[in-house]
Order: sequence, then structure tokens, then C-alpha cells
Amino acid sequence: MTSTANLSPRLNWVNITFFGAFHLAACAAPFYFSWQGLGMMLFLHWLLGSLGICLGYHRLISHRSFQVPQWLEYIFVTLGALALQGGPVFWAGNHRQHHGFTEDVEKDPYSARRGFWWSHMDWTLRCRPEHFLFENYAKYAPDLAADPYYLFLEKYFVFLQIPLALLIYAIGATQGLGMSFLVYGVFMRAVFLWHSTWLINSACHKWGYRNFPDVEDHSTNLWWAAMLTYGEGWHNNHHAYPKSARSGLHWWEIDITWGAIRLLEILGLAKKVYLPAPWRSANAAE
Repeated sequence: MTSTANLSPRLNWVNITFFGAFHLAACAAPFYFSWQGLGMMLFLHWLLGSLGICLGYHRLISHRSFQVPQWLEYIFVTLGALALQGGPVFWAGNHRQHHGFTEDVEKDPYSARRGFWWSHMDWTLRCRPEHFLFENYAKYAPDLAADPYYLFLEKYFVFLQIPLALLIYAIGATQGLGMSFLVYGVFMRAVFLWHSTWLINSACHKWGYRNFPDVEDHSTNLWWAAMLTYGEGWHNNHHAYPKSARSGLHWWEIDITWGAIRLLEILGLAKKVYLPAPWRSANAAE
């Protein structure tokens, strides 16, 4: 087993090449613009971002804020894997470290104390190797690492983009817009969703306001980040009560992902939905 002690940040050329290639491909967007392609990008940004990352990866499997049937959990987590932000064990394991050691420069994978650029993106490019070693991050997500399907997604999530890209291209081709759908539905969507998610690690530890000023970190609520991430930008609320299924506390703190969870609850598909006292009090007052 590889030792994880005293490993300093180093360039990760695999990640640099991968992210660089997608950003470069996204630069072709002006040459393949179509309203239909843009619509596909926005739809997938919501589907894979809100239902996949925010609901599936974050509130469902990272924090266990609610429960759904296993088959439905697999669907949401598969959507998260299609977002190209890592496998479920990696994502949840690193996120649990973030909450367990918030802003610790050694143990928090995307510590804001290392600077805006580090917490936004550099932690994936010039990374601490231990945060990308399965045996390390799996320790923080043993429940997920024990699931054979999640191990499959952990290993093959990148390759799932191939059938997805072929499907997106085929849908566009029926309208003579195959390349437009491919550029916007795969490359632009991935880049836009990456930066939307990363803003929670960077911008939401730098700007904004705090409903819970006693939280011992720099987490903030940032309205425009919340709009881009379907409610995740109410980050100070989340750090105060990480297990809460709802991030927006007040009526003006719009939380689209919570709306999806509430709908699942109404339909009888979501059980044991956790809402702490501040949210119950806010609901009664508003």
C-alpha cells in the first residue's frame, strides 16, 4: 500500500491533460452555436448537476440527508457519475473529509485557506496525491466502497461519456445539428458544470453573507452561486447543518434541489428526510 504521509502537492498530468482537452474543445462553441444545442447544454446541466451531483452525490450519498429505494439511488448516483466529477466513492470520500477537516490545509482536499484558485480548481491539477488514492478516500466512504455498483462507477465513470456523447450526437443529428449538440451537450456542459460546482469550494468560502456566524470556518451564502448550483450556494447554511436535506433557509434562498427532494417525499419515494430545527422554525414562520 502506498504511504500517504507527508506527500506534497505535485502536478497531476492526467488531470491537466483531461481538463485542458475539454476546455479546449469547449472553445469551439461559437463555431457550432445553435439554440437547440444551448438548450441541450442547459437541460443536462440541470439533470446531471441538480439531480446527479447536488441531490445524488451530495445530499443523498455524502450526507445521507434522506433515503430513497436502492434502485432510485442508483439512478441518481449514475447521473452524478455522468457529470464527470469523479466516481461516487471519490466524490463522497473527499467531501466528507472537507466537512470533517474544513479548511485544514493538510486534510481538507480543497481547503480555502490555500487560496481561491486552489479551492476552485488547482486542487485537481497540482494536487496532494493522497486525496486521489482510493485507499485513502475510501476510508471516509466505506459504505459506498462496499457496494459493487458504486465500485463499477468508480472505475468506469469516464467511459460512460462515450454512450452519452453518441446519444447526444444522434439526437442532434436528427435536426442536422449533431456537432452542435456534441460540443454543447458534452464539452460546454462539462466545463460549465465543473466551474459551477467548484464555485462552492472557492467563492462560497470568500464572498457572501452568513446566517450562522458562529460556524468556525469561512463558509458563506452566495446567491449567484446558489442559482448556478440549484441551491448549493447557501453554503454557510450547509456548513452549519451538513445533514440537512434543504440548504436554503429563508423563502428567498431558492433551493431547486430541495424542491426535487420534497417532490420525492410527496410521492412517497423519499423517506427520513432530515430537516433540523432552524428549517422547521423557518417553515412555521414563513
